Formats: sequence, C-alpha cells, structure tokens
Amino acid sequence: MSARNQVGIGSNILIAGFYIAGTGTKQLLIRGVGPGLTQFGVSGVLPDPKVEVFDSNGLLVGTNDNWDSGLASISKSVGAFDLSLGSKDAGLIINLKAGATYTVWVSGADGRTGDAIVEVYEVY
Repeated sequence: MSARNQVGIGSNILIAGFYIAGTGTKQLLIRGVGPGLTQFGVSGVLPDPKVEVFDSNGLLVGTNDNWDSGLASISKSVGAFDLSLGSKDAGLIINLKAGATYTVWVSGADGRTGDAIVEVYEVY
C-alpha cells in the first residue's frame, strides 16, 4: 500500500490506515519517504519525515525518524525503490498482530512540511 500527499502540521499530516488479515503476526516494512522522492523529479518534498504506527486503541507501537541503511536489502526484497545512505527518510521493520487495524502517521520530524509518500509492505 502506498499514498503520496502534501504533509502539513497538526491535523494536516499524512495518515494511512490498514487492516492485517489472517492470524498470528505479520512482519511489515513501513516507510515515510520525502527526500527519496527527488530521484523521481518531485520537488517540495518533506525534508525529514517521521513515521509513527498506532494500533486501533491509539497505542504507539512503532516509530522511526531516519532511514537505517541496514534495511536496504529488505526494501529491495519487497520491491521498494532504493533510498540513499544517510537519508533523512524514515522506515522500520515491525511485527504486528493479524486480525487488527493500524494507522501510520507521517509528519515532519522538525515541524516542516512538504510532499511525502507512506508505504506499507509485507515482508516474506
């Protein structure tokens, strides 16, 4: 799943919701990409995205501010485009319970605004 939009501040952040079918747990790669979009000619990107994952009770279950290059091989394995070493983009690997609903919030880690994309990939 992915969605691109202008990310503002306060209630104008980018929020995506999803449901995980099945039983057990699922491992996901969740990314909030701003600077990485410039490789596709996108201007006015969110310079430093932050990703927060919440369960249906509003409990924060995962967060990330800066891309970890150690996620590059997993990113490639799920078909995601590459992000540069030292990128300010955000991403995390998280194990979430199936049969539940979650939301991903993408905001500016430093309070700035711009275009960003939120992505959710199942890791096999």
